Amino acid sequence: DLSLVGTARKVIAGKDATTIIEGAGSQKEVDARIATITSQIDNASSEYDKEQLEKRRAALSGKVAVIKVGGATETEIEEKKFRVDDAVAATKAALDEGIVPGGGVTLVNLATALDASGSDTTAAGRSILKNALVQPFRQLMQNAGLNAEALLAKVESAKPGHGINVNRPDEGVVDLKSAGVVDPTRVTKEAVQNAVSIAATAMTMGALVVEIPEKEAPAAGGGGMPGGMGMM
Repeated sequence: DLSLVGTARKVIAGKDATTIIEGAGSQKEVDARIATITSQIDNASSEYDKEQLEKRRAALSGKVAVIKVGGATETEIEEKKFRVDDAVAATKAALDEGIVPGGGVTLVNLATALDASGSDTTAAGRSILKNALVQPFRQLMQNAGLNAEALLAKVESAKPGHGINVNRPDEGVVDLKSAGVVDPTRVTKEAVQNAVSIAATAMTMGALVVEIPEKEAPAAGGGGMPGGMGMM
């Protein structure tokens, strides 16, 4: 039955998978299939099933991209692959829950809005959280070789969402979303939740294991003669 035969601009058939590019099927039937898969995703009982169904839905809706990673050495390729994996995961998270200004500025804005006044234990907890929220921004500025404290004061007094683009620090305080400096909302939210969870767990313990930095050995003395080797 030729009515069951379709056409496509390109078909790539491999041993394990087949990719159909720009299929010329009925859009109405494709949309109906997408709706069915969306319903299956909502009722999926495991993350694996959900992930596979999302891939199938993306393929039908034409939202599929192939990223090829290359390099001169195996180490370079692996490093690039990790970067690409992180970027893909961040993009998926952004599509699910949106984005917020990046560069640690969203956390600084949260800290600025947090009222840590008072003398009770709750206020003390808010004060600790307020201080912790600005640490990612401080660390990012220090890593970029910038004056973290001076820039933190500028960001705290700026409009929400405005901060420092470390790629162009000379521009001063800018609208980070307009500059393309963003983070997925889910990543920022879960980072705070996980940090608070770990801190709360640590506070219930009797002791913590930490690494004590080693003291630098004193510099060796001048190039004098060793003891017992004086000139005759």
